Amino acid sequence: MKPIDTKKDRFPFCIVWTPLPCISWFLPFIGHVGIAYSNGVIRDFAGPYYVSEDNLAFGKTTRYVQLDPTHISGKQWDTAVKEASDEYNGRMHNLCCDNCHSHVAMALNLMEYKGKSSWNMVSVCWMLLIRGRFVNLCGFLKSCLPFFIIVATILLLAFLL
Repeated sequence: MKPIDTKKDRFPFCIVWTPLPCISWFLPFIGHVGIAYSNGVIRDFAGPYYVSEDNLAFGKTTRYVQLDPTHISGKQWDTAVKEASDEYNGRMHNLCCDNCHSHVAMALNLMEYKGKSSWNMVSVCWMLLIRGRFVNLCGFLKSCLPFFIIVATILLLAFLL
């Protein structure tokens, strides 16, 4: 398996995450996700009828989970990522129901990752929360610092009033 190269933004066999401006400041577990081919090039459902390649919407990856390709029982990794991306290139983006998390879940379902075909937005989110690693300290700060500042401000105001 090729190694992760954060400087070149290459994350082979990974689900990647980056914060969404404003939304992630208040709910830091909500963000934008994508899935990378075996060569590390990222695909993400970036908006209505558009799946980007090698240009993660909302900025560089700050958190990732590298998956084990030996746990695939369905379609090959790259084939599943391409088919999910082709499907989502024809779909309208819906923030709550059919979004970037759904795109990643479809790829995992097509490859039957870990023998499952029931991946969904919530299970993708949980995987990133539980198993996700920050790329570096800057990735952690970009992801979490706004939330901590907001909470500290609220606590300070509550204490002073």
